[in-house]
Amino acid sequence: MKILLTAVNAKYIHSNPAVYSLRASAEKYLGAETSVKVVIAEYTINQRAEDILAAVYLEKPDVLCFSCYIWNVSCVTEVAREFHRLRPEVPVWVGGPEVSYDAGAFLAANEAVTGVMTGEGEQTFPELCSYYADGAPEPERIRGIVFRRNESIVTTEERPPSPLDDIPFCYDSLSGFENRILYYESGRGCPFSCSYCLSSLDKCVRFRSLSLVKRELLFFLEHRVSQVKFVDRTFNCNHTHAMEIWRFLADHDNGVTNFHFEIAADLLTEEELELLGRLRLGQVQLEIGVQSANDATIAEIHRTMDLARVKKAVRRIKEGGNIHVHLDLIAGLPHEDYRSFARSFDEVYALRPDQLQLGFLKVLKGSYMHAHAEEYGMLFRGSPPYEVMQTGWITYEEILQLKRVEEAVEDYYNSGQYEVSMEVLAAQYDSPFRLYRELGEFYWEKGYSLVSHSRLRRAEILLEFASECAPSAGDILRESLLYDLYARENIKSRPSWAADPAEWKHLTRQYCKNGKLSHVERFFYRFARIKSGGVPAREAEPVYMLFDYTVKNPQSRQAAVCEVGEFNAQGLCGY
Repeated sequence: MKILLTAVNAKYIHSNPAVYSLRASAEKYLGAETSVKVVIAEYTINQRAEDILAAVYLEKPDVLCFSCYIWNVSCVTEVAREFHRLRPEVPVWVGGPEVSYDAGAFLAANEAVTGVMTGEGEQTFPELCSYYADGAPEPERIRGIVFRRNESIVTTEERPPSPLDDIPFCYDSLSGFENRILYYESGRGCPFSCSYCLSSLDKCVRFRSLSLVKRELLFFLEHRVSQVKFVDRTFNCNHTHAMEIWRFLADHDNGVTNFHFEIAADLLTEEELELLGRLRLGQVQLEIGVQSANDATIAEIHRTMDLARVKKAVRRIKEGGNIHVHLDLIAGLPHEDYRSFARSFDEVYALRPDQLQLGFLKVLKGSYMHAHAEEYGMLFRGSPPYEVMQTGWITYEEILQLKRVEEAVEDYYNSGQYEVSMEVLAAQYDSPFRLYRELGEFYWEKGYSLVSHSRLRRAEILLEFASECAPSAGDILRESLLYDLYARENIKSRPSWAADPAEWKHLTRQYCKNGKLSHVERFFYRFARIKSGGVPAREAEPVYMLFDYTVKNPQSRQAAVCEVGEFNAQGLCGY
C-alpha cells in the first residue's frame, strides 16, 4: 500500500515541514515488516494544476493526502476533484490550518475529499495509516478527524496536543533539500491572543526539551545547511529557552548557517540583547511583528506590545550591524484608517529595518477577527487568502493605494538594491510614506507596474520619477544610483548618465588586479556617511571608490567598498 503525502508549496525554495513530520511520526508504526509505504511529493503553486494532477496520478497512490493552507487550497481542491474523477476508489484526506476550523463545511463543499485531519496530525496520521493497512482502529475511534460515512459527516473526539518530545525529528537526511529553506520548531502554541492569528487559539504552549533541540540543531550545523527557519510563533516568550538556544548557536557556529526567528522585541532582555550583539554577521535574522503603531488598534486586536520598548530594542540590534531585522505592518486592522496607517508606516520606517513587510489583513476562518468581521464593517475576499478589501475605517480605494505603496516598498526598499538612493530620496520628503505613495502612483500612472524591469531600468525610472517629483535630488541621485548598481555587481551595461571611466583608467589598472571581480568608480559624494545620518555634501574634489566583489557582506550580498588606497589590515576593503 502506498500513502502519498502531498505538499503544494508557495515557492520551490520552501519545504513543507508538516508532511515530513507526518511521515516521521508514521514510521514507528509502519516499519519494514509492513506493506505500507509512506511517500512525500512536493510541488509549487507556480505549477499548473493539470501538471500536478498528472504527477500525482502517476505516483499511483492507494491513499492520497494533502497539506492545506490559504495559499494552496484552491489548487489542492482542483487537483483532488479531478483526481477523484480519475480514481474514485482512492481515499483523499486533507489537513492543515485552512481546513481544520470548518472541516464539516469543507467536506460538504468538496465531495472528492474523504476526510479531514483536524489540528495536529502526528498522532492521528499513524492511526489513519493503520486503518488503511490493517482495518483497525475504525475511523470512529480515531480522534481528531472529520470524515464521510455514507451520506453523513462524522466528527470524532478532539485530540489533545502532543508532547513535543514525542514527535520525531523529521530530517533523517538532506537529500532533496539542496538550496532550500529548512524549517524547525522548538515550541508550539502562543501565549498571546492576537485576534487575527490562529496561533492564538492554541494556549497550550509547549517546548521541546533543550537537550533534544541541541542535538537536532547539530544536525543542521554539521551538514552546513544554508538557512533554518524556526517556526515557533513567539520564540523568545520563554527567556530561559531562548537564551539556551542562542548560546548554543553562538558556541557552535559553523560560519555558514543562518537561523531565522520570529520574536517579540519588547520582551528582549538586556542579557538577550548583549548575546545577540555578539553573534556572527549573518548568523541570525529576526522577524518582528509590529503590525501597527496605533494604540487603539493594538488594544482592539488584543495584542500585547510596548511600542517604545520595541523601538528601543530594534535600534539596539541595528546598532550592532550583525543581524538582519525584518519588521511587519498589517493594513486593514480595526481603528486603522489611511492616515493612521501612514503614521504607523513612518514610525516603523524610521527604524530602518532591513526589510519592511507591508501586509494586508487575512480574515482567517476560526479567528476572533473572522467572528467579528461584521462588527468591524469588514469586507474580505470570499476565497483564499480572504484578504481584507475594506473596513469601517478604510475604503477599498485606499486599500488599492496601499497596494501600490507595497509594490514600491518591495521593489525599491526590500530588494536592498537601492539602499543609498532611497535614503537620498527620503531626505527630500517630510514623510517616507508620501515618498512611496507617490512612487507607487507614478508606476501606476505610467503603466510601469504591468512590466517586469531590470535593475538598471528601475534605476532609470527612479531618475524619471525624481525629475518630476523631487528635482532637487537629481545630481546626488544619479551618483547614488551608480553607487547602488555597482555595489550589487559589476554591471555589464554602463548607465547612460555615468561618466566615461577612461578618465580614471590609471586607477583601474592600479587597483583592479582581478578583472571583473573589482571596479573603480568616481563620485563627488561620500555615500558611506549617509548610513550614519544625513545626506552628504558634494565634495570639491572627486572621490574614487573600489568595489571588491570577492568580499561580499553575507547579509546584504553587497560588495565590500572602500575609498581607493584605504584598506584594512588584511589588504582588503571593509564592508
